[in-house]
Amino acid sequence: MARSPNQAAQDTSTAPIVLAALRATALLTLGLLLLISAFAVPGASATDGPAVPVLAIGSAAPDFCLQGIDDQKHCLKDYAASKILVLVFTCNHCPTAQLYESRVKQLNEDYKNRGVALVAIEANKPEAVRLDELGYTDVGDSFEDMKIRAKFRGFDYPYLYDGETQSVSKAYGPTATPHLFIFDGERKLRYEGRLDNNPRDNYVTRKDAREAIDSLLAGKPVEVAKTPSVGCSTKWWFKEADGKKELSKIEAQPVDVNPASADDLKSLRKNSTGKLVLVDFWATWCAPCIADFPELQTMYRMYGHRAFDLVTVSINYPDERAGVLSALTKQHATSKNLMLGSTDIYSLIAAFDPQWNAAVPYTVLIKPDGEIVYQHQGAIDALELRRAIIANIVDDNYMGHQAYWKSAVSK
Repeated sequence: MARSPNQAAQDTSTAPIVLAALRATALLTLGLLLLISAFAVPGASATDGPAVPVLAIGSAAPDFCLQGIDDQKHCLKDYAASKILVLVFTCNHCPTAQLYESRVKQLNEDYKNRGVALVAIEANKPEAVRLDELGYTDVGDSFEDMKIRAKFRGFDYPYLYDGETQSVSKAYGPTATPHLFIFDGERKLRYEGRLDNNPRDNYVTRKDAREAIDSLLAGKPVEVAKTPSVGCSTKWWFKEADGKKELSKIEAQPVDVNPASADDLKSLRKNSTGKLVLVDFWATWCAPCIADFPELQTMYRMYGHRAFDLVTVSINYPDERAGVLSALTKQHATSKNLMLGSTDIYSLIAAFDPQWNAAVPYTVLIKPDGEIVYQHQGAIDALELRRAIIANIVDDNYMGHQAYWKSAVSK
């Protein structure tokens, strides 16, 4: 239909207004995109959380006052007499940070009598660490876990907790664990980055942190002031949602229990799976067994993505299956679950271990070749068992990690 002269005139008069509105909308959209990109973590979506900038070289050391594992407050001013201050942002759970623990300790030992103060700070929000991110550790990143790790490894330097508010970590901006910040006598940042150029000690060819410290002690500028820091990403507060999603996914998984024959139990004991297998015998009427279950399931969620498996075996009678399944469901026991397949319980028990007296709980850790590396009757020591697992599970993504833990456990 043809437009009238009046309509054409009206269209012409409103065109500039429409164009202006479109330009304004475009500019607003561009502004929003720029704003979002300014706060986005590189390589991540905008919903992952705001970026935390790394402290720039030459900056003054941001103030801090944090609680240490000695239950005392440690503040920036406490180290004013030191020529150099080395802050190591690290954590407990990261396998890379673990491989550096001995080197951090040695760094402190070599320089503490030369006017250098070394302070470690746990940067992670413990609740932001998923269970499957704990596959290479015995403890998490809580304050109490810090005390356990420090005692076990013999840390002889201050180890401070910033996981509550991460206020200090936000001011410094560590990207990964470990991440070092080295300050001169005026507390100006002169180096930030890695301790050296390889997490595997035998491959190290450049000891960056030591070179920076030596330069500063000699009154010289640091040749390389900034290096990348390889390790586990800092677990900022906004990552807590990931942990909640993980738990929801676990709770939604089905739980089942199947009967086990004598041959099944012989095969279980032989362990030809190629994995490290933890076997736990229990019963619904056994209070210590039920008390152990949350810890065992946590271990399964920690280490289950590696060459590790958990098999629970109920010694209840076959007609008690409903009660067994109910107990497993309450515990969200998504591991492989078995129960004795006949009323001849003693012959079935003997099929697994003829030396076992049949009392529960009874927990056994079996290597792929059938060797038992942990065997315990009664309530488990969760920390001892976790350490046995990570000292015996096959190396995969972090070669040398097993040997590091085996050495620590054997001391």
